[in-house]
Amino acid sequence: MIEVWVVGYVAVEWSIRLAMVVIVPMRRSPEAARSWLILVFLLPIPALLIYLIIGRPTYPRWRRERFLKLPTVFAAASKEISHSRYCRRPDLPSHLSGPALLVEKLGQFPTVGGNNFELISEYDDVINRMIDDIDAAQRTVHLLYYIFADDETGLRVVDALERAAQRGVQCRLLIDAIGSRQWAQNIAKLLAPAGVEVRLALRVGLFRRKSARADLRNHRKIAVIDSRVGYLGSQNIINAEFREGVVNKELVARVVGPVTTEIQAVFIADWFMETNEELANPVLFPHNPPGGGVVAQILPTGPDYPGAGLGDLIVSLVHGARERVIITTPYFVPDESLLQALKTAVLRGVQVGLVVSQVTDHILVKLAQRSFYSELLFSGIQVHLYEKSFLHAKHITFDDEIAFLGSSNIDIRSLVLNAEVSLIAFDKSVVKQLWQEQDRYFVSSRALSLRDWDKRPLIHKVAENLARLASPLL
Repeated sequence: MIEVWVVGYVAVEWSIRLAMVVIVPMRRSPEAARSWLILVFLLPIPALLIYLIIGRPTYPRWRRERFLKLPTVFAAASKEISHSRYCRRPDLPSHLSGPALLVEKLGQFPTVGGNNFELISEYDDVINRMIDDIDAAQRTVHLLYYIFADDETGLRVVDALERAAQRGVQCRLLIDAIGSRQWAQNIAKLLAPAGVEVRLALRVGLFRRKSARADLRNHRKIAVIDSRVGYLGSQNIINAEFREGVVNKELVARVVGPVTTEIQAVFIADWFMETNEELANPVLFPHNPPGGGVVAQILPTGPDYPGAGLGDLIVSLVHGARERVIITTPYFVPDESLLQALKTAVLRGVQVGLVVSQVTDHILVKLAQRSFYSELLFSGIQVHLYEKSFLHAKHITFDDEIAFLGSSNIDIRSLVLNAEVSLIAFDKSVVKQLWQEQDRYFVSSRALSLRDWDKRPLIHKVAENLARLASPLL
């Protein structure tokens, strides 16, 4: 009897292994397929259960069907964006028009000129400026954040939303159900009496009919006030030191101009996806008259946008760089295509630098990230470890002409699993501002050398390489 059970168990394990050899590589990168298959061959039954839960970065059918309705929801937005494009679409040089067209094809939003940019690096300054803009709002305030806490910082924004709502301003708040799970109920309770609409993005529940997957999150961080002022970047609505002993260092862009219409459209799309409510009021999409200023466009990415490959865009921009690429990110776990693009750029004579935080909040990601340092340094890529605080800013500069800033990290979670939003600016002045920020990071960073880095203990190297094997699954 025991022998029959053993034979049956072995048969089940090998059936799973053989089936997964066929299924796993479908529409998946080689490195991700390799990691899954290693897990399958070592632990076939647990691997199958995990795969059934998080194996495919796709939303349920009902959500995919709802997403197909967005063109009708966007009728007013599309008209204004198209009008802005007709009136203001800039004539970019040939080496920039290609990347701009690629961004448009991926995210459906064109480049628009006439935008005013302000980069804010001081944590409290971001909150202060946002509250000032909310206090000046006349029509609408839309906020979308992965984390919205009920701490001192969050309550200041709650108070501003209440004041705005009491003046008759239509205020809506969309927060991620998992990222804000410990605060969401209280935030909604505080804002309900003032009439502020609060919704949770991607709600998860074992018996919930339209439950989302726990690992697919809305990681965006945007605010739009009166469809005139927009905020976009890395900062959540929470105290800078919300983890004891760890102070977040962020970077946020405050923008005024036609690109805010595109940010508004991202919010309206996410609001529709969660509520099935169409915000079609033309007042949300005011016309921006022609004028000068920064050329920019918005790129939303995530499982809702299966064709919007953020990783593909970054790889393309790295290949197009001629002089300098500087990446600032708290999490750097690249796939093979990006790694090769960075190495090739160095061989072409491009200066490639990486700024990452010495302080981290995810040990497995930290180990996987550290496993790449030797390879990067050997290839001639400069690696700087920011030591002053937790550097949570996320931006990239390509030469002196393209600036990339948003909510996205350089890891599989941001590139494939999370809903993210990025702002791409084709402007030397914006790049110069980012260079100034990056130069300040260098001052507070330790530059790694290959010789010193290779002296770390063997046990560290083993742990890092094991974590790297799992990196496509992180």
